[in-house]
Amino acid sequence: MLTLHPAYISWKRSLAVRDQSLKPWHDLEKYSMAMAATAPIFLHCLCFEAIAQTEITNTCILSSILQQTSQHFHSRHRSIMASSASQMKLSLALLLLCVGACVARNSDFSIVGYSEEDLSSNDRIIELFEKWLAKHQKAYASFEEKLHRFEVFKDNLKHIDKVNREVTSYWLGLNEFADLTHEEFKATYLGLAPPAPARESRGSFKYEDVSADDLPKSVDWRTKGAVTEVKNQGQCGSCWAFSTVAAVEGINAIVTGNLTALSEQELIDCSVDGNNGCNGGLMDYAFSYIASSGGLHTEEAYPYLMEEGSCGDGKKSESEAVTISGYEDVPAHNEQALIKALAHQPVSVAIEASGRHFQFYSGGVFDGPCGTQLDHGVAAVGYGSDKGKGHDYIIVRNSWGAKWGEKGYIRMKRGTGKGEGLCGINKMASYPTKDN
Repeated sequence: MLTLHPAYISWKRSLAVRDQSLKPWHDLEKYSMAMAATAPIFLHCLCFEAIAQTEITNTCILSSILQQTSQHFHSRHRSIMASSASQMKLSLALLLLCVGACVARNSDFSIVGYSEEDLSSNDRIIELFEKWLAKHQKAYASFEEKLHRFEVFKDNLKHIDKVNREVTSYWLGLNEFADLTHEEFKATYLGLAPPAPARESRGSFKYEDVSADDLPKSVDWRTKGAVTEVKNQGQCGSCWAFSTVAAVEGINAIVTGNLTALSEQELIDCSVDGNNGCNGGLMDYAFSYIASSGGLHTEEAYPYLMEEGSCGDGKKSESEAVTISGYEDVPAHNEQALIKALAHQPVSVAIEASGRHFQFYSGGVFDGPCGTQLDHGVAAVGYGSDKGKGHDYIIVRNSWGAKWGEKGYIRMKRGTGKGEGLCGINKMASYPTKDN
């Protein structure tokens, strides 16, 4: 539950100028008088903001400074009235953005929701923005940058609200990408680099002869101990490495009974034949590296840096490596083949994830707009059906952290009737093999 500091509530209620037109600057005299009368409360709120930012728990006592400031405001309010309307508008916007930091920081949600009331005025959207900032512990270098990010946030909120009014199978939310433009998001958080003109598919497919009648109705490798905790690639185009590692972690757990978190950083640093570190890569090339190099070391031994390094720099020489025998490609444009493989192990898949709906996905069975120009590597870790709504889906693990989607996962609709599948998920799937 969001709680505002009482000083902030009192200050907001005392402002004489409040309307629903989002233009509370039309009466400068009333505004200046309101500011003069409430300056102590305003600064008191700013004091609590400083406490929150520095993690200080002692009470903030600034009575003499507040009294002097109040007198200063009363004596100067007529000169404030003489300011231009544009200056007053900027000042109020800056003040509201600053004051909003008085919101409580003990919320336990990862995706900030919103209500109709939050959309009723610019002030309420500012409060929502500050609530979002507090949750994600974001800060900006300047007020100008904060104002810019607020405008981006407001535009994204408008988009999210519009989509949520139109669709029923899934919904969008104000996740940690809510202050990024769509172009910024695409440039930062993708990273698949399929070779031109197409991947050379490997001929064998070990699950070819599996009967569809023998497939379970649903599979979730998370509940079978074959999936590690959701990871976060951060601002590095290394999705291909995370997709690869998830599949290798899965088959290793299935064969050995040991679930071990493995190193994406080793692939970024060392799998350079066809791959380009933080600038994209392909899962098949990474599988080939692991099979030919003696295996992949653990995440603990070779931790993630979110940047490219020199091969072996972060590796503890005494650590053991997890090996695979090789890899196979799932026949393209064949959903049944993907399900056959997925019934036996987690599978690396590629999708088009650059859509704005995907950026803010927060839950449900995703069947939103997306193309088939593959730009993001992820891992399929199961499949099932939403019996209540009749939606069949594939469970996909992303690499954008647990604050995105359904705790880091997305359920993507299957059975679309298109060979390439939703967002191209059937076009370029592959999996590692491991001998017993």
